[in-house]
Amino acid sequence: MRPVSALRVRTRLRAAPGAAWALAVLVALTACLAAAFPRALDRYADAGLDRALALARPDRTSVLVTAPQPDFGLSPGEREEALRPDPLAVRYAGAVAAADRRAPLAVDREQSTYGVRTTEGVTVPEPWLPMPSGIPPQFHFAAQHGLGDHARVGSGRLPRVTGAPVTARTGALEAAVTTETAGRLRIEVGSVLHVPRVGGRPLTVRITGVLVPRDPDGAYWSTQPVLREPSLTRVPGPPGADREQYWLGALLLAPDAGPALLGTSGMPVRYWQLAPDTGALHAHDVDRLVSAVAALESGPGLREMRAEVDPLADVGTDLDETAVAFEGLRSGIGPLVAVAATGAGTVAGVVLLMAGGLAADRRRAELALLRARGASLRGVAGRLLAETAVVALPAGALGLAAALLALPGARLGPAVAAAAAVTAVACAALPLRAAVAHRAVGVHGARRDVASARPSRRRTVAELTALVLALGAVETLRRRGASGTGGDLVSAAPVLVGVIAALLLVRLYPLPLRRLARPAGRLRGAVGHLALARAGRTSVSAVLPLLALLTALTTAAFGGSVLAGVTDARDRAALLTVGADARIEETGPLPGALTDRVRRVPGVWEVVEVGLAYQAKGPDGRQTLPLAGVDPAAYAGLAARTGLGAFEADGLRRGGSGRPLPALASPAVAERFGTGPFRTRLEDGTSVTVRIALVRDATPAVSGDDFLVVDRSGLSAEAARPSVLLLSGDRLDAGALRRAAGDDAGAGPGAVLLRSEERDRYVDSPLQSGAERVYAGAVAAGAGYAVLALLLSLLRAAPERTALLARLRTMGLTRSQGRRLLVLESLPQAVLAAAGGTLTGWAAIRLLAPGLDLTTIALAGAASPAGRAELRTDPWSLALPALAVLVVAVGVAGVQAWWSGRRGSVAELRAGDAG
Repeated sequence: MRPVSALRVRTRLRAAPGAAWALAVLVALTACLAAAFPRALDRYADAGLDRALALARPDRTSVLVTAPQPDFGLSPGEREEALRPDPLAVRYAGAVAAADRRAPLAVDREQSTYGVRTTEGVTVPEPWLPMPSGIPPQFHFAAQHGLGDHARVGSGRLPRVTGAPVTARTGALEAAVTTETAGRLRIEVGSVLHVPRVGGRPLTVRITGVLVPRDPDGAYWSTQPVLREPSLTRVPGPPGADREQYWLGALLLAPDAGPALLGTSGMPVRYWQLAPDTGALHAHDVDRLVSAVAALESGPGLREMRAEVDPLADVGTDLDETAVAFEGLRSGIGPLVAVAATGAGTVAGVVLLMAGGLAADRRRAELALLRARGASLRGVAGRLLAETAVVALPAGALGLAAALLALPGARLGPAVAAAAAVTAVACAALPLRAAVAHRAVGVHGARRDVASARPSRRRTVAELTALVLALGAVETLRRRGASGTGGDLVSAAPVLVGVIAALLLVRLYPLPLRRLARPAGRLRGAVGHLALARAGRTSVSAVLPLLALLTALTTAAFGGSVLAGVTDARDRAALLTVGADARIEETGPLPGALTDRVRRVPGVWEVVEVGLAYQAKGPDGRQTLPLAGVDPAAYAGLAARTGLGAFEADGLRRGGSGRPLPALASPAVAERFGTGPFRTRLEDGTSVTVRIALVRDATPAVSGDDFLVVDRSGLSAEAARPSVLLLSGDRLDAGALRRAAGDDAGAGPGAVLLRSEERDRYVDSPLQSGAERVYAGAVAAGAGYAVLALLLSLLRAAPERTALLARLRTMGLTRSQGRRLLVLESLPQAVLAAAGGTLTGWAAIRLLAPGLDLTTIALAGAASPAGRAELRTDPWSLALPALAVLVVAVGVAGVQAWWSGRRGSVAELRAGDAG
């Protein structure tokens, strides 16, 4: 094959600059979106990993290398020398190098450190130290490197060693404490502590400074939290017993004071604290990170670490557990995002193929003439490939560059591969379509509409294959779920359902149109009959736009329903937790004036009082269950508004004197106590006889599986006092509510709980919010490409329709009739696509819902009382995209009729004139 002439390619592009620019814009946009998708996934996954590591805290994510104190067979001088800064620094460099060799793990040298510390607390019996249960506090001692770089002196100065080097027999040392330790243990600059030693006089420790950590949440201070702040520790004892407490704190020594710890009973160890560089960790490296940590803890990495540090060194970290938990969250969210990506990618691919098909159809006569004059099929395809590549390759590169600039900080490979795939499809669409259409040489082709075309055996086999794949994907998704082992086939299940529907509709829809055309011919006027007749003989190539529309509508309906399901799950979980729009709760009775103050807060339009006793006891006196005393009328209204166990107020009202109180109970309580009367003992010591009259799965006052609700008029005055206020209103202001509650509602902000705040709590990770944004973006992109597919299908028929209007106007067709003709001709396919897409989306949701669990993306990282979040049909997600298709179809047809009317029929019919 002779090489394609550059002059010929340039001449062809100059002949149709508009088509070339349109293709360039389409390829650039599609390549940009395709390249942006994997980079967006990387960015939100990395943000999720950063959040997971931050929540795990440095005491779990840092790698702590410890070595026991030197062997007792060594001389005292040798043992002391091993604990001095210089030998520790040499081993620290080796530990860092050993850790860095375990990629992708990297050490953050700014937050890493080393030193000597005690592993057991040393009791310091100073009488002026706080003793909550009469037990003296205990202290850890740490001689940690870099103290001055990571703290500023609040008062006094840093500890130091003066005179001779410190040994195990040194009698006095200087130390510092943090501001938290100083405040809670009443330590000041100049305080002296006498620390007991093994077989000798106590070690005198003088406090020379109070330090303020520069980064208290950083790994330097938080890998061993006791260095930063003391804690109350309980004496070991049986569970549930009222155990005694004592303070556990830390004294910070000078870095070269480590040998002195050999004389204490604190079991000193050498340690090298290696903080991971979280900026160097990426979500796609999680598996490698887990393997690297495993190697450090019990594999080749541990052998290397011991060679660098000490033969008895040990490595410990929970970094791998944090990474595994994050990977579990990502694996639960990833398949749902893949469903949206597959749908949007399919629609975009169809649009690229349609663009190639449109160009092939418009150049059919030219290509047929070339073939008739002896051009080979290979030569024609090569020429078309060159013409397309000259436009598509720069456009694809431009789209890739835009994605890289817009979304920095992610992997390059997947983005390049996605953009290259888009460019390849764009380059190959026109040559392949032309090669298939012009396999045989012929100047005049047969009619190419669905009335004359008959499906070939190959097409039938391909459609049956797609049907089998769709059925297999749906069944796999229903059985194993989206995160099962179905792979890409499961992610393509909604798309395959749309493909089957498109192929089925293309085969069937001409039949009803032809039947409608006959009675329409008996009506006055030829517009309706002509429009239906032309719609029934639409081109065979209409399968691609219909496929794009149905796939986009199915994906939009599916994606919209996923997002709606996520929103509903969070709303439901928040409502079950709060019980209303807001909740004010106290462990004891609330002041009587609080209800009136809360009612006056802007936005509050109803307050329901509840006397809630969590420790009410059943008839056996051992089992406890929550019992709520309410006003039946107000509480029934609240239950009806929230949808949490609606009931009739009369069913809960107190009967006559001496009769058991009617109660509303959960199914578990009803099964346990039956429907007969039984005694319940309340927290104030009084008892009441109740009888379960109503059973509901949920109730506003109590979140859980066990509850009783009774008329509070039948309770004692003390038990009937409200301890919970359930508020209903619009746009409640959390600050105003907390100010109204004041100090009456407890000591913390948890006493006032808003439903909106509780809902926000369920968005625990950037993985969730990022997945939602990517999902919404994929659905929006799919819808946009579907509209573009509709426009391309209408543009393909635009010259034919314009010529038809011109001819009919010479026969007396008016402009209004021309508009009606084009609108009616475009409506059947648009209505078919809208109705078919709606039904297909509904069917896909119904079929696939049992296999999709939205709990991970909706409620990850938080305990939810709502249980499993399931996919449900969202009417707006079904209706809005379908209406958009109809509006676009009608609008384009009207614009086309208006534009052809402006040109005039004479100018349109002067075919071949140069002007």
